[in-house]
Amino acid sequence: MKTSLKRLSLTIVVLSVFLNAVHANISLPEIFSDNMVLQRNSVVTIWGWAKTGEAVLIRADWADADITTKADNQGTWKLTFKTPGAGGPYSIHIKGYNELTLKNVLIGEVWVCSGQSNMEWSAQSGIINGADEIKNANYPDIRLFTVSQATSHYPQDHFKGEWTSCTPETMKPFSVIAYFFARKLHKELGVPIGVINSSWGGTPAEAWMPEEVIQKDDLLREAASKQKPVPWGPVEPARIYNSMIAPMIPYRIAGVLWYQGEANTINSYAYKEMLSGLINSWRSKWDYEFPFYFVQIAPYTYGENFQGVEVREAQRKVLEVPNTGMVVVSDVGDTTNIHPKNKLDPAIRLANLALNRYYKTGTIEDSGPLYKDLTIDKNKAIISFDHSEGLHIIGEKPTCFEVAGSDKIYYPAEAKMKGQQVIVTSKQVKLPLSVRFAWSNTATPNLFNGANLPASCFKTE
Repeated sequence: MKTSLKRLSLTIVVLSVFLNAVHANISLPEIFSDNMVLQRNSVVTIWGWAKTGEAVLIRADWADADITTKADNQGTWKLTFKTPGAGGPYSIHIKGYNELTLKNVLIGEVWVCSGQSNMEWSAQSGIINGADEIKNANYPDIRLFTVSQATSHYPQDHFKGEWTSCTPETMKPFSVIAYFFARKLHKELGVPIGVINSSWGGTPAEAWMPEEVIQKDDLLREAASKQKPVPWGPVEPARIYNSMIAPMIPYRIAGVLWYQGEANTINSYAYKEMLSGLINSWRSKWDYEFPFYFVQIAPYTYGENFQGVEVREAQRKVLEVPNTGMVVVSDVGDTTNIHPKNKLDPAIRLANLALNRYYKTGTIEDSGPLYKDLTIDKNKAIISFDHSEGLHIIGEKPTCFEVAGSDKIYYPAEAKMKGQQVIVTSKQVKLPLSVRFAWSNTATPNLFNGANLPASCFKTE
């Protein structure tokens, strides 16, 4: 009797293996699940796996016709289809030898939110008014997706995660910057918003970009070699990109939010090229130039000497990359805490960038003053700014200005406002050649524009 049962069990196993080989189930990457948001008014891509040559059919509730394809000789398939304007919920049916149905799908706006711990930070980790924010986080048309942290030496097809509707329970451990951003967009645009949180505290930009970008660039390769192993996460090139970004490409997105840089104070001299390379590489992989908005790191006792402000200056210079925007947070940071508890203001400022520049819904000022040019008039250095309408100070006089002559030694300077310019002088510098502003790791200057947005640090050399 036992022998017969063993033979029967073996027969079932062999038959199961045979049937699976003949009829391989269609499967999808995890970014496609119930409750997901697809980018509205777009051509989106859906992809997956099946048996070689297997016919795959997709039927979307909003579409007039089905679309079909066949799995290639590697067992992969990909289809593109158009999405309508914002709406839902819809279902998407995917049929081959088996059938899958994705339910409660919304059409709206999708943003990737990435970086290190200040992007990863959740409401439950300690923020201003955290308990009330959690309690009131009932937004069924905001959908959240957190990518589970993982590393890989090579680009992956899968990561762990799933789409969920925004409730107090799902918002509580989620990126609060991403949540506040999504809430602002949802209220202003009146459409579903999907936010994908792919972040990891304490990680450098090198780990978030394709390895070939670093290896083919001498400066980036040398800078990446400065990173030393740490216990809380990977620092090696591409280790996080491979496992937490690559699996979602080419999922259609509106744009990217980025809050990172604290882990690059060790090689701050290369951060402009590092972040520019990351932006361009992601756009190349997605194959379109989506907006990329980032937060300048807050004042804090980073690294040594001027390493923190050098990262901030590099971030300012990254604005040379088209379709980028930067949020300055020197007024809402905490020089004693690398994780400022005010996460609402940075998120709202990011949302205003998106609303003004991408969605074209508003005309409010969305940037603090940015250095434009320097004019020398005898012993005076005259600074002009972009985004300078309503330029003003909070306090008695402008702070954090320094001036240098041909010896490149900087001295504290007297600064006076004149319209939308600042005039800088020093008794110790008779012929000024350069000016720097807020040039320390912990500088909290008092220069703002009419929208009460703070000026970025700069160095005119």
